[in-house]
Amino acid sequence: MPVRPHAHPDHGFIHPRSSEITPREIHDRRRDWLRQLAAGAGGLALAGWAGREALAQPQSASAPVRPGRLAALPGARSAVAGATTMERSTAYADITAYNNFYEFGTDKADPARLAGRLQTRPWSVVVEGEVKRPQTLDLDALLRLAPMEERIYRLRCVEGWSMVIPWVGWSLAELIRRVEPTGNARYVEFHTLADPKQMPGVSSRVLDWPYVEGLRLDEAMHPLTLLAFGMYGEVLPNQNGAPVRLVVPWKYGFKSAKSIVRIRFTERQPLTAWNRSAPQEYGFYSNVNPEVDHPRWSQATERRIGEDGLFARKRPTLPFNGYGAQVASLYAGMDLKKFF
Repeated sequence: MPVRPHAHPDHGFIHPRSSEITPREIHDRRRDWLRQLAAGAGGLALAGWAGREALAQPQSASAPVRPGRLAALPGARSAVAGATTMERSTAYADITAYNNFYEFGTDKADPARLAGRLQTRPWSVVVEGEVKRPQTLDLDALLRLAPMEERIYRLRCVEGWSMVIPWVGWSLAELIRRVEPTGNARYVEFHTLADPKQMPGVSSRVLDWPYVEGLRLDEAMHPLTLLAFGMYGEVLPNQNGAPVRLVVPWKYGFKSAKSIVRIRFTERQPLTAWNRSAPQEYGFYSNVNPEVDHPRWSQATERRIGEDGLFARKRPTLPFNGYGAQVASLYAGMDLKKFF
């Protein structure tokens, strides 16, 4: 069925249930109380308790609290349409402990357990292919390339779970404009580091390495497509794709390549990692679509990580993960059941 833009009365915000939003005044009072505890006569014990409490609490979209674990990386609130969901952010402890990063193993806990060995400095990204200005950029050059923004995005995994993550980075379009794609460039390919000395999962045969993902050039140029360097106001933890990763919020999470070392502009559609491994299960586009199930997972609903209580309800999955107002026009006239 051809796609139609996902209309919504507020031009892109999908309103959460009222129970999902922490009122600003309550959030501010709780934050101030925790700070007072940490600074008060209770000393180190109370400070440690307050820090753990802050890490464990899902944060409101209005003011994600920096966890104080890694180097600060602040970002200004983004003015890009759809860049800030009003849903409550998933707790930092959950985001950093529940990951798919097969270079470190296939268990959700493997990345947090094993990614500490990853050396993120020195780091550079090669930009090549169908561009007029190919170049190699080190991490510091990338950090300075454009002003950092905070983007609070929904993340939907093809396995039927989701999170809300406050990323820090800038639109990939900033880099694309600087390297000046040629008239032959139609796609952008992203390569993840594949170093068996640092990444024990690369020794397995679960995928062909390196991990490769790709976008159409117009998808890559969309302002919501993010090159992320941080989350929760700090640099990225290793297990979440440090030091630089892709975030494409309307696609399933595996499309967002982590620990990127190469960006290549091509005329032909890239052969991506999961599409190569199981083309009948993982299409090139992989837009979030509740009407197209994966053979092993229904895509009609999702489980929000951190909401796993006895009475937790699954959420209905939204077309394009709720970003249809911004991106559906990219696929006008396409049969998204065929081009999944």
